[in-house]
Amino acid sequence: MSTSLPPPATCRAGCAVVTITPPVGVSLAGYFHDRISESVRDDLCAHALVLEHEGERIALVSCDLICIDGELADPAKALIREQTGIPPERVLICATHTHTGPEIRKGSVVPRMDEWVETLPGRIAQAVGEAAEGMFTATLRPNRTCAEGLSWNRLWRVKDGREVFGRPADAIGPAGPIDPEVVTVGIVDEHNCLRALVANFALHVDVIGGGGAKAISADWPGEFKRAIQGVYGEEVVTVFLQGTCGDINHWPHVATHLPTGGPQKAMQIGRALAGAAMYSTERAEPLTELKLDGALDVIPIPYYTRDDKLLAEVAELKTQENLGDFERFLVKRTEEWPYDGQSADVPIQCLRLGDIAIVGLPAEIFVRIGLEIKHFSPAAYTLITELSNARVTGYVPTTDQAERGAYGAKPILSRWLCSDAGRRMADQAQVMLRRLWG
Repeated sequence: MSTSLPPPATCRAGCAVVTITPPVGVSLAGYFHDRISESVRDDLCAHALVLEHEGERIALVSCDLICIDGELADPAKALIREQTGIPPERVLICATHTHTGPEIRKGSVVPRMDEWVETLPGRIAQAVGEAAEGMFTATLRPNRTCAEGLSWNRLWRVKDGREVFGRPADAIGPAGPIDPEVVTVGIVDEHNCLRALVANFALHVDVIGGGGAKAISADWPGEFKRAIQGVYGEEVVTVFLQGTCGDINHWPHVATHLPTGGPQKAMQIGRALAGAAMYSTERAEPLTELKLDGALDVIPIPYYTRDDKLLAEVAELKTQENLGDFERFLVKRTEEWPYDGQSADVPIQCLRLGDIAIVGLPAEIFVRIGLEIKHFSPAAYTLITELSNARVTGYVPTTDQAERGAYGAKPILSRWLCSDAGRRMADQAQVMLRRLWG
């Protein structure tokens, strides 16, 4: 029996990569102590994709950085608009969250190299500009698969109802789910060659770091890129969009002969995810209808305001000797906390690529929030990327987990906003998606 299929929808696409590796000697981000880099294991990059259809353009930029600050994203978007005409609400700039990259945040635990940070907006804009200059006719080919056994929820519920980081002896089960879904969008040219691959998966990029590593590295997303290019060619651009992984790590919490950290673990994860992404890509059908659209809404969300419980805890810590890195940071930040009674301006971004939705959230988001947005999304394929466009908060847990005290939910140390911030972000994303889908 023959079936008549509609022809693939075509668009114009361009992709480019610009190296953003800082000089050796820069402080590495991701921990509560300073690590001075001593070498470069692999380069850090800004990976850009530009799409154009019926006069509308969208740009995605994934950077091998710990996060994206508004200090980077806003001037980069202004340069991109000046150079390409793409408006800020159609440009999504996100970070992979590597813990073996430079510190870019002001006032963080470790110092940042200001003169290098100041070059980043120009380099990000350069990647988008080069992508826009090298456009070709393309089809978009979305698909999904699952990669089990690579990610675990790193928080555990204990017998007294609290939640803690890691698996203690009195743990009664993981405090939340994982999201094993790998969503891919292949950008394929007229010669049926893969030119770029967008991939979305939720897993902390904290594998090589381990607290002591002193080499600059993109960690497992760099290994993912290397594996993809080994099959499809070195010119293929991988745009990795980090999923909601605020409570997701690579550590299995069970006995295993497999690597659990360091370069070997990064290679294992990168290759395994590349295999899943290739399986997804090789089975992907092209979109037959295409519409490009986007929106960026800024919503007010209250900051956490210091309460008697936290102040009493800090007062008790100050009576103790030999505090750890966490405790010293908590004391310092609590005493200096400037946001009592104030609200943050939180940007939520949604993009439409045909029947593909991309949601950009500006923090480290607990996985249940991402799963909820996916569940109610009107799109056939939904990619959610955290650490996008700005840094207005640390972690965003679910409303109930915000009160249970685990890392990621601890006020000021890791959670900056009110306990209900995650629900508000998810609700806004759902409203925006419905608006884009009419």
